[in-house]
Amino acid sequence: MTLVLLHGIGGGSWGRLRADLPGLDLLDWPLPGYGGSPMLAATTFPAISLALRDALDARGIARADLLGHSIGGMVAQDFCLSFPDRVGRLILYATTPAFGGRDPSFADAFLKARLGPLEGRSMEQAAPLMLEGMLADDADPESWPAALAAMAAVPEDAYRATVRCLTTFDRRADLPRITAPTHLIAGDRDQAAPLKTMQRMADAIPGARITVIPDAGHLIHLERPAAFAAAVREALEA
Repeated sequence: MTLVLLHGIGGGSWGRLRADLPGLDLLDWPLPGYGGSPMLAATTFPAISLALRDALDARGIARADLLGHSIGGMVAQDFCLSFPDRVGRLILYATTPAFGGRDPSFADAFLKARLGPLEGRSMEQAAPLMLEGMLADDADPESWPAALAAMAAVPEDAYRATVRCLTTFDRRADLPRITAPTHLIAGDRDQAAPLKTMQRMADAIPGARITVIPDAGHLIHLERPAAFAAAVREALEA
């Protein structure tokens, strides 16, 4: 079965995953506006899920496994809940079931932190500021340049629209309705998708399992590539 890779806001650098998982049919699907794909008329989770459904239809893929990272994990949740018959296995990686705060001031602070670095800077210039705190201090030495390159390549309009879309997400009440076999992958040093949040999400999804990667932040596929590939393999074989 095809494994669809749904990247985070920082773009689709999946590191060594393809090499570490030979023989898998991987589809690296760019979020709208990323990777040369057109932006949507309105960047919303329902619209992104429809775009993913159309992309699968265009490739003749009736059913696929989903691996979603960060906002890609939110897209995976939304797609699984909207089109449950189209999903085989669900892998939720360094993600959350909802945007972090209900208070509007939290959203304002989040947008300022995420979009502020772009004031007077290009994506390339802002990338180091945007990635602060995302990786563990002792991550694989190749992870930082890979993360920087991926972030720098994101079109600014797509980045802004996707960041704003993220603040609208809340599927907490719907987690018990997820029926696909679900596996979560979490880093114990992740500040963006804290382990305690992912553990609560695993507890809320029927039958879900969780793998915790030690000494890893928000970009485990770059920081600890071998451990990440092993966790993905375990999720697909369980």
